[in-house]
Amino acid sequence: MARLALQRALDPAWVDELFEREGGAQYQRELLFSKTVELMSVVAVGLRPSVHAAARDCPDLPVSVQALYDKIKHTEPNLVRALVTGSAARLSDVLAPMIKDEAPMVPGYRLRIVDGNHLPASEKRLKPLRGFSGAPLPGHSLVVYDPDLEMVVDLEPCEDAYKQERAVMSSLLERATPCELWIADSAFSTRAILGEWERRGCGFIVREHTCTPNPRVLEEASYQERVETGDVYEQAVEFSDEAGNTVTLRRIELHLKEPTQGGETVIRILANLPGQRFTAGEIARLYRRRWKIESMFQRLESVLNSEVRTLAHPRAALLAFGVAVLAYNVLTVLQTAVWAAHGLRDSDIELSPFYVAVEVRANYEGMMMATSLGSWKKFDAMAAPQLSHLLLEIAVHAKPKALRKSPRGPKPPKKKSTLTPADARRHVSTARVLKEGGSHRDL
Repeated sequence: MARLALQRALDPAWVDELFEREGGAQYQRELLFSKTVELMSVVAVGLRPSVHAAARDCPDLPVSVQALYDKIKHTEPNLVRALVTGSAARLSDVLAPMIKDEAPMVPGYRLRIVDGNHLPASEKRLKPLRGFSGAPLPGHSLVVYDPDLEMVVDLEPCEDAYKQERAVMSSLLERATPCELWIADSAFSTRAILGEWERRGCGFIVREHTCTPNPRVLEEASYQERVETGDVYEQAVEFSDEAGNTVTLRRIELHLKEPTQGGETVIRILANLPGQRFTAGEIARLYRRRWKIESMFQRLESVLNSEVRTLAHPRAALLAFGVAVLAYNVLTVLQTAVWAAHGLRDSDIELSPFYVAVEVRANYEGMMMATSLGSWKKFDAMAAPQLSHLLLEIAVHAKPKALRKSPRGPKPPKKKSTLTPADARRHVSTARVLKEGGSHRDL
């Protein structure tokens, strides 16, 4: 299933055609871009620990490893974006027949959750970085997540790690279309962003920033209802966008039962959804969907190799992240196929992308050794509905219980540490601690 889905997402002919359109100043000679992406996908899935290891294991690599690295570090960010969005569209066609009976979370809207993801510090492998004591940051990306498909459908990479997320948002705004419902945190609560969404006919639910867009209050807040996390109030507000047009919004105030980690007791949300269809409580609940993208980021980091710290060049690191996002979408297709084939809609079994990835790593390489590449050629031209049907046939043989999540209980609250730095660094013998039956704080 993983091979068939990857073959659909990374069809070499399609990838090379994409390179010709979006490659910018780069060109293809001996090394095709499809081969570069193939090697990066091997690293992203975890079959090889690094690009160098993947290259050494590739017998038909037509160039040196150094030439491969040169190709990777010159990949245009716009090409990474096109690779993610194009492959997501190809996979969503396969996914559609599997979820055709599932109602969308918000009928009439395509949900879009947007958030930024900053890549962690890389190793100082580039010579200009070795004179700095600080951590070198290779960049960040704005990620657009569709919770109905459970896939990343758009990506905007940025090489400058210090560039603000809202400054990168302009490209995503240009691609926004009517009947999309955008959910975002307060980093995107600006006059320019909210005004452009309104102008393009998009719905939005955005947490209000303390300083911007600083709307004018039109009425007193009135109590609406009680939801799981607190009491909901609503009032009408307005602001003037950058073109001078007046935009009227609904401000939803959620008075929390328990304060947030930052000590906040009231969360303010700005929305332009019609009151006849969406109550204030429904908007507050929809905003909680934003945490789905945070969970997706955690899975990207823990399940896939999305942060290749040996790739210090910004463009190389962004390509690695983009291919990891693509691999995450492939895992989503596999999970959905197993879920649909076994009718898990009404069961208490929730599949884990971690165990799906473990299963792929454990068996993929042996399968590829036992089969020839030519035996997969017949699937290249298979249409999306036929491929979807084939994946469902294969998924019947999967064992959902072996792939289910193992949810942990709630974490106990942490007590504030009173240890001195010297005590925190002190080591102990595990055998002696167990023999005494106490903790290291008692010794």
